[in-house]
Amino acid sequence: MTGAPSGPGGDRAAGVCAVVLAAGEGRRLRPLTEQVPKALCPVGNVPLLDRALARVAGLGLAGPATVAVNACYLGERVVRHVGDRATLSVEPDGPLGTAGGLARLRDWIAGRGVLVGNADGYLADPDRPPGPDIAALLTGWDGHTVRLLGVPASGPEPAEFSGHRFAGFSLIPARYLDRLSGAEPNLVRAVWRPAEAAGDLEIVPFAGTYLDTGTPADYLAANLHAAGGRNLIDPTATVTGSCDRTVVGAGATVRGTTVRAVVWPGEVVGPDERLTDAVRFGRGRTLPAGTI
Repeated sequence: MTGAPSGPGGDRAAGVCAVVLAAGEGRRLRPLTEQVPKALCPVGNVPLLDRALARVAGLGLAGPATVAVNACYLGERVVRHVGDRATLSVEPDGPLGTAGGLARLRDWIAGRGVLVGNADGYLADPDRPPGPDIAALLTGWDGHTVRLLGVPASGPEPAEFSGHRFAGFSLIPARYLDRLSGAEPNLVRAVWRPAEAAGDLEIVPFAGTYLDTGTPADYLAANLHAAGGRNLIDPTATVTGSCDRTVVGAGATVRGTTVRAVVWPGEVVGPDERLTDAVRFGRGRTLPAGTI
């Protein structure tokens, strides 16, 4: 294979490529995603897509020979953001779904196994840099089983696979990719359930924090987790007011009071404003606590 990966996890990643799925519209995350694709929404002042790319790069998978990103909704913004860091697959007529997006990349995949990650998944293990937490998907892999990263199901959230919920990344062998036709757009039905029925599905437990940032509440929770219970303020931001457990983006200005809040890059919180459990975004718009 060309472009063989090097660096942490590189030996295990030989013969494997990575696809980061970034085509979704993010309807549940509206109004945050009305003008910004979900994959580019910042968490801890880092776009979600960049977090996913850093995670696979931690395994030695980087550059257009070994990493691809699909795009659709506001796809031109994703294309500009990715640049030459990955192969880009733009779906012009609407999202093809998780399985359909992979099927469209079949020629690029070229018989390799694929590490597939959802751009909107937030994973964090404070004891490790990006990468090693998903390296377990590759450890000892025989190239034949389908592997899912999973967190134990708890509370009202239903278990999806063997008492676990999917945690954003999976590893799929070439023999399952060869079956993708694009007729079934969803990886759950196209790959994971058939693998489960065949006894080919392995759950790889993830001990860290996983959040699907698809809703405003989970998006705020991911930001607060990234801040570690403190303020996370970009060095280019201006803060003359009071911040408590707030993420403040590049070039933003906070003159008022924020509590458990997110202020996007370039946004302003006025001196008479108080944001609590809220997101300031979109040129002065606020996603308030009642919505979140």
